Amino acid sequence: MDRRVVVIGAGMAGLAAARVLSERFEQVVVLDRDELPDEPAPRRGVPQGSQPHILLAGGMRTFNELFPGFEDELIAAGGTRFDTGLGLCSYRMGRRWPSAPTGVSLVAATRPLIESIVRARVAALPGVKIRDRVAVSALTGSAAGVTGVTLDDGETMEADLVVDCTGRGARSDRWLTALGLATPAQVEVKVGVAYTSRLYRRGPGDLPDWSALFVLPTPPGESLSGLAIPVEGDRWLTAIGGWHVTEPPADAEAFERHARGLPDPIMGELLDRVEPISDDLVTTRFPASRRRLFEDLTDPPSGYVALGDAICSFNPIYGQGMTCAAQSAIALGRALDQHGKRAARPYYTAVAAVVDVPWSFAVGGDFSFPGTTGPRPRGFALRRWFSRRIALASQIDSGVNAAFARVQHLIDPPAVLTRPAFVLRVLRMARKRKRGSGPVR
Repeated sequence: MDRRVVVIGAGMAGLAAARVLSERFEQVVVLDRDELPDEPAPRRGVPQGSQPHILLAGGMRTFNELFPGFEDELIAAGGTRFDTGLGLCSYRMGRRWPSAPTGVSLVAATRPLIESIVRARVAALPGVKIRDRVAVSALTGSAAGVTGVTLDDGETMEADLVVDCTGRGARSDRWLTALGLATPAQVEVKVGVAYTSRLYRRGPGDLPDWSALFVLPTPPGESLSGLAIPVEGDRWLTAIGGWHVTEPPADAEAFERHARGLPDPIMGELLDRVEPISDDLVTTRFPASRRRLFEDLTDPPSGYVALGDAICSFNPIYGQGMTCAAQSAIALGRALDQHGKRAARPYYTAVAAVVDVPWSFAVGGDFSFPGTTGPRPRGFALRRWFSRRIALASQIDSGVNAAFARVQHLIDPPAVLTRPAFVLRVLRMARKRKRGSGPVR
């Protein structure tokens, strides 16, 4: 067992990494520049923390693996579990998906609650220390590799491994360059996403027959989406936003006007039944999805790895970030077990496999909207064509919908969608849907 690892960042990526590394290092020191709250609350270092977050089913499985009983603890704290086919009213491509079970469940809760439960679990691990109000200003080391970190107050901290979980604004390219170490190329897809959230009181019967709602636009003519999820404290966390939005709702009147202008009336109807908790609205802008291609480095820096949004930050509308961070942490543990101090390169190869599928899903969806710019994934046109037919088939075939849900939620690999029998079923059902046939049970 090595002596010490330093994790920079106490968000979901850093906490998942700390959990994995606690089994492989004598000391795990997690550093964060924020003052970390004792109770669930938004914080400066997570600028989108007040917005709705979804932990995909694949991510829930991983967090349950890392922290046994995590899902039950989240529900006990106020989270709401529902089947994505029975509980989520999903509108896309001009039609609601039929109510039919998928076997894929979500637990709706706020990001601060999710993070606070995970942080408490990590803080209780032997050998783990979380230090807040501490900022890292540089890496220490040389062209031979990273040996630790320098803090803003001048303190230096030696480490056998430094894990960068500082998010999409990571400064590590500058830090690595200062030591003469290689930095990765970067891919950026400009999506111009902006969204505004608001909290409402929640009571029985607010959303008849459903637990949550998600209204998606049909490009190219529509661009705004709407979301409402039940969160702890008997509240609805709602959001209005979309792609290439220059003026997201800035006040309560505009928020409700945008809600009533969505292509499905369900969100406007919900807001007519509920009352706001306050006049406060929170707006977040996400200009571009960004991916740093560490896997292409011939000789990645030793003593250092990046994880989570510091490698790949997705359009948040797809809800993939927390899940990919947890799965990347698992990949880091496996690489360390198999390769020890030479784990960086195989780790980045494994993480590329983790993010490839969600990146393709997200970027493929983003390029459906005029104004999205950047490099398109290989095979983009064919994938978009087939994805559209899966979506059409899913609207009338619950079996197709369930299979696609498992891939979207990062449970099953995308290869299940290209099996010949499944492809034939999709094409047949998509043609039936386009002819206007009703739901198939």
